[in-house]
Amino acid sequence: QVQLVESGGGSVQAGGSLRLSCAASGYTYRGPYMAWFRQGPGKEREGVAAISTGSDTYYADSVKGRFTISQDNAKNTLYLQMNSLQPEDTAMYYCAAQRPGGSRIWNSPPAFLYWGQGTQVTVSS
Repeated sequence: QVQLVESGGGSVQAGGSLRLSCAASGYTYRGPYMAWFRQGPGKEREGVAAISTGSDTYYADSVKGRFTISQDNAKNTLYLQMNSLQPEDTAMYYCAAQRPGGSRIWNSPPAFLYWGQGTQVTVSS
């Protein structure tokens, strides 16, 4: 059974940084992407960043140049380094993973089968 456990959220002031981690367990074979999504108050869940099995990375336009996704395959851990945080980045952040042979759409929630419980990020101005 695949489990994803996020950590690293918190409250920071605008311009600050946070590093999210997602520890994965129970995986035998990965799907094409692992990703970070977020959902702000009253908003739909949106794709923030994704990384492929070949370590290609993809970002939402709103976070390009500020966020970096990475993975440590030896530790089965996914990371999201978030710099220059802004109040509009405030959201619950979720780690997500696809089943083997999953869709090659990196930023659509229905394309992901496994989800963590989320970690809250709050950015104050």
